[in-house]
Amino acid sequence: MFIDEVTVEVNAGDGGNGCMAFRREKFVAMGGPFGGNGGKGSDIIFETDEGLNTLIDLRYKRVIKGSKGANGEGKAKNGKNAEDVIIKVPVGTVVSDADNGMVIADLAKKGDSVVVAYGGRGGRGNIAFATHSNPAPAYAENGEPGEVRKLKVELKLLADVGLVGLPSVGKSTLISKVSSSKPKIAAYHFTTLTPNLGVVSVREGKSFVMADLPGLIEGASLGSGLGDRFLKHIERTRVIAHVIDMSGLEGRNPYEDYITIRKELENFDKKLMDKPEIIIANKMDMESSLENLKTFKEKVKDKKIFEVSALTSTGLKEVINELSDMLDNIAKTPLYEDSQIESHVLYKFKREKPFTIVKDGDVWVVKGERVEKLLRMTKFQTDESVRRFSNQLRRIGVDDALREAGALDGDTIRILDLELEYKDY
Repeated sequence: MFIDEVTVEVNAGDGGNGCMAFRREKFVAMGGPFGGNGGKGSDIIFETDEGLNTLIDLRYKRVIKGSKGANGEGKAKNGKNAEDVIIKVPVGTVVSDADNGMVIADLAKKGDSVVVAYGGRGGRGNIAFATHSNPAPAYAENGEPGEVRKLKVELKLLADVGLVGLPSVGKSTLISKVSSSKPKIAAYHFTTLTPNLGVVSVREGKSFVMADLPGLIEGASLGSGLGDRFLKHIERTRVIAHVIDMSGLEGRNPYEDYITIRKELENFDKKLMDKPEIIIANKMDMESSLENLKTFKEKVKDKKIFEVSALTSTGLKEVINELSDMLDNIAKTPLYEDSQIESHVLYKFKREKPFTIVKDGDVWVVKGERVEKLLRMTKFQTDESVRRFSNQLRRIGVDDALREAGALDGDTIRILDLELEYKDY
């Protein structure tokens, strides 16, 4: 089954918890803190695999979860880092954030990989908090939560030449004649339900990849027929080859067919209009084709037109040579510019307003990623850890913001499931 688009949720692993422990050896006076740090949670990594040509495996992995890092232990033992989760995807996979549409990575080469969700760092044990002023801290951290993201994963085929045209114009027959691709061919519309790739050999040591896309119809760019699902596969091609049925036996006008396809390509992405193109006038073995071709050439004067019969292989060698010569002079360019691809480091550590405050009845609710992360990473085991949490909130301005909002002594403050009593110092 050919699957070229899926949506998945990725949950990177949480960091392991830090340990609070103290040395208690018989002959070690004033032993001090001895709790180790937690291990890092597993990253979620997408990596290309040339043996794959569909996203079907991801279709059945709607949620991908990483493992938690091991907790720290006494005797200054740090927890083990969790193993990263590596998901294999086909070459040509584009990963984007499903919530904002930002492209995370374009995995267009063998061995390309990207971290799509970072595992949380391990929480620090109390040995990490020891200072001259506080040589025996009685607190430790929980592990940092791993990133949670919803991703849109698309496969955009890697092909040098894309065959486009309305249904039953002979695209599948053509690619079967010039390559080893064996698409299904039958005398009805939409025989081709999935894109077909074929390697076209020009001469020894020289070849290129051709894609046969399912037949487009008017309105394809808006969702009609199958075109909206497969137009994206034309984006990577360097040359567009319009296959036109010159016989007119389907009751269509060849020139109107050509205009219809160009219009759908433009509606889908205006950049496609800038790609070099040729016109393959197919079914020239039919009696009506010569007259139709003459009329067509009168209206289309600025394009290269090649007369072929895919059925009898007539004229195909000239088309292949022309496409090969064109590709020699067209450089491969990335699908996305650097400005369109998200810098994941910037994403993870982007500066945002650390919190917001709203009133829910008589309760002041403090929300925000930074505040909530502080809460999750605090181990409320001792009075000292509670004081540390309060001081952290004060340092990022929560106390001042509550005072400005009108909070009074004794008011209830809620962060996630934790309720605190507000004190105006």
